Amino acid sequence: MSSDSEKISEKIEIALHSPDVFEKKNILGEVLSIALEAHQDINMTLVDNLEHSIGARSSERVDHYARKALDSINKIKNNRINDLNLARWKDYDEIITDSLWIMERRDRTKGHDASYWGNFVPQIPHQLMLRYTRKGDWILDPFVGSGTSAIEAYRMERNAIGIDLNPTILSSANAKLEAIREEKMDNVKISLHNGDSSMIDYEKLLENAGCRKIKLAILHPPYHDIIKFSETEGDLSICPDQDIFLEKIGVIAEKCNKVMSEDGHLALVIGDKYENGRWIPLGFLSMNEILKKGFYLKSIIVKNYEGTKGKRGSEELWRYRSLAGGYYLFKHEYIFLFTKK
Repeated sequence: MSSDSEKISEKIEIALHSPDVFEKKNILGEVLSIALEAHQDINMTLVDNLEHSIGARSSERVDHYARKALDSINKIKNNRINDLNLARWKDYDEIITDSLWIMERRDRTKGHDASYWGNFVPQIPHQLMLRYTRKGDWILDPFVGSGTSAIEAYRMERNAIGIDLNPTILSSANAKLEAIREEKMDNVKISLHNGDSSMIDYEKLLENAGCRKIKLAILHPPYHDIIKFSETEGDLSICPDQDIFLEKIGVIAEKCNKVMSEDGHLALVIGDKYENGRWIPLGFLSMNEILKKGFYLKSIIVKNYEGTKGKRGSEELWRYRSLAGGYYLFKHEYIFLFTKK
C-alpha cells in the first residue's frame, strides 16, 4: 500500500469513529483532496464514494459511503475469470459492458496495422481478454492471420497460441511480434503455427507450448467466400459449400472445447453475407454449430462495421446498388460469446 493510501485509510477510520457528522465530513473532505491529487493513480471508486459520503445528510449514510471508500483501498473483490477488482469497479471506464460496440477507428499502436484484409480491430481481443482472462492465462486463436490477437495478448501479458493456413502472413505476424518484444516481457509465450485449424492436433500444440489448458478461444474465420484469401486446400474462404464451411466451424469449436479450462470462454467474430439477392445469416448459422459442441451462449455483441478495403472510395456506388436492389448495406458484424458447458 502506498503512503497516500495509508494516510487515506487512517483518516477514513478516524472519520468513522467521530461522533460528530460535521467533523466526519471535514475529515473526509481532506481525504478527497489527497485522493484527487493522486492524478494518474486516482481511484475513481474512492473519489465517488467520498463525494457521496460528504453529500449525505445522515451520519449513517456518511458512514455507509465512507466504508465503501475504505473498501476500495483495502479490499480486493474479484473472481477466477479476470484481474478486475470489483471493489474499484468505477475505475474501469475502458471496459464496454453494453452489447453494442461502436468503434470509430482501429488501434494502430505498437504492432497493430490494417495492412491485411482479413484482420479485425485490436479492441475486440483487448476487451475479451480484459473480461475473460487474467495475466499469464493462455489464449488460442485458430485463425491468427496477421497476428492481431497474438500481439494484443503479448501487450496484455497473456500467453497465446495461434494457427493459420497461410505461411506468408504467419511470417509477417512473427515479424510484428519480434518488433514489439521487450526484455521485461520474456515471461510471455507466443507460439504461432502453420496448419489447418480443423485438422491440427491441439493437444500436441499445447503440450509443446507448455500450456495445460486455454482460458479463451477467439475465432475470427473468413466470412465464407466473401473474400478469397488463398487457393490452399482447407482454406474456409474457398469452401465449395456452405454446409462444409459450417461443419468445419463446428469441428474447430469442438477442438477448442477439448483443450479449454472448465471456466473457459469462446468468442466467434463473424458477419453475414449476401448471395443471389438473399441475406445469408452466416453468423447465426455458425452460432448454432458451436452450440452443438459443448457450449452455452452467454452474449451476442453487435459491432459497427465500416467495410473492406475493396469498398473504400466507392460508397456512392454501393448506396446506388442498395437502392436499386432493395437491400440494406452491411454495417455490423457479430461477436458471439460462449461459455463451456
